[in-house]
Amino acid sequence: MSIEYLNPDGLHKNPAYSQVVVTQGKFRTVYVGGQNAVDSTGEIVGKGDIGQQAEQIFKNLEIALSAAGARLENVIKWNVYVVQGQPLQPAFEVFRSVWGNHPNPPLVTVLVVAGLANPGFLLEIETIAVVPDDIG
Repeated sequence: MSIEYLNPDGLHKNPAYSQVVVTQGKFRTVYVGGQNAVDSTGEIVGKGDIGQQAEQIFKNLEIALSAAGARLENVIKWNVYVVQGQPLQPAFEVFRSVWGNHPNPPLVTVLVVAGLANPGFLLEIETIAVVPDDIG
């Protein structure tokens, strides 16, 4: 299996994200639906605080990815939905602390939206991960 991260000449190069990812070989693709700041009891964590919500979202993402045999390092694409008017910096700082210094940053799409499924949600993140296929 190979995963190639590309930042072609002619496109902006930014250390926070890649422009293109190409996968080849035997692998599993894991799609994680939008995760928000709800804990295992169904309670919203960090009401009114996008940083606290981001922390809970990453906990949820790690649980979801682990259930499929994946880790955050396997993520090749983030789709981030932010409620209009929310500051991005607190959530970005959480991302940086969780992601660390892993090479090959994933693809990132950030969308500013009018609202999410619950008025208490300030942020939602979905992912696509690619994991080597150990079967066979």
